[in-house]
Amino acid sequence: MDRQQRIERDDDGIRLDRWFKRHFPALTHGRLEKLLRTGQVRVDGRRAKSADRLAEGQMLRLPPLVTEGDLTEKPRPAAPVMQGSLQDYVLYMDTSVIVLNKPPGLATQGGSGLTKHIDGMLDSLTYEKGQRPRLVHRLDRDTSGVLVIARTVPAAAALSKSLASRDASKIYWALTKGVPAKKKGTIKAALLKEGGFGPHGRDEKMAVRDTDDSKHAITDYMVLGEAGEEFAFVAAKPVTGRTHQIRVHLAFLGTPIVGDFKYGGDAAKGTGVIADKLHLHARCIDIAHPDGGRLQVTAPLPPHMRESFEALGFDPDAEPKIFSFKPAKKPEPAKPAFERKKPGTKKPAPKKKSAGKMRPRKS
Repeated sequence: MDRQQRIERDDDGIRLDRWFKRHFPALTHGRLEKLLRTGQVRVDGRRAKSADRLAEGQMLRLPPLVTEGDLTEKPRPAAPVMQGSLQDYVLYMDTSVIVLNKPPGLATQGGSGLTKHIDGMLDSLTYEKGQRPRLVHRLDRDTSGVLVIARTVPAAAALSKSLASRDASKIYWALTKGVPAKKKGTIKAALLKEGGFGPHGRDEKMAVRDTDDSKHAITDYMVLGEAGEEFAFVAAKPVTGRTHQIRVHLAFLGTPIVGDFKYGGDAAKGTGVIADKLHLHARCIDIAHPDGGRLQVTAPLPPHMRESFEALGFDPDAEPKIFSFKPAKKPEPAKPAFERKKPGTKKPAPKKKSAGKMRPRKS
């Protein structure tokens, strides 16, 4: 049963939350706010807020949770520490940045049904800093390669700013099923997220759509090698950073990435020694370093891609080509040999020559 408590002279003018802190110190602020929101605590029969001032003689209604319940907060179970270390994947490290070579099959962040991911294992990269590193971007679960991690809060802000302002160049290597018709080009195809995929309809999938809700997406690409007409070694440079962008764009060309059954279906199946795993690798990154200068890191291919490249005659250790596409200059319009007179315009009158002063004739 609710209990009525009279406000005494010593509590005159005190805030409501301070009153509870004085008389019921075990009641947490969060619990008090919930009691106030649900109207279980009232002042003179009216709802109240934690910042309200109390006056001598007012009647405060207290619910049984406060007067008879156990207000001791039960300790919450600690989040399980994810087993495993990321130290074997470190490509580069300094006081501000760590760069990993993410293996395929390891998710960047947690999600439905995932028990192991990069974000949950970052404690293994604390080292001498004593603070947990931070993710600044992500790769798809089955995509391998360069993953940049910030070691400090200022570094995370600087790297995030560089990525948002596109002051970063990322080159991906892919093995495609089929050879693109053009050996070098730019894919401009807007993408829209579609739901309802996966065993429980939770899996996301992107589609090329030209609607008001779709987001523009641009990918530069270059064919670096061909194995007949069946496979191609393609370097891709995303200009924008949409979900699954490279995968969707290469499938849009009719040359899906080998092992990408989500966007390529059966056409993405490998043959012979070519494994049925996603052949997409973040090969290198060039980004502004938080402490000045540029950070350039290259990641070696994962075992399944290396085996496929060697079987097809491609060099798995070739230098990554940083390529760019500059828009062609518009030609200046040629000047006509003569100008046609526009109707209704008058021809300007010729300028009159000044007569000058008359000089006397010499005799």
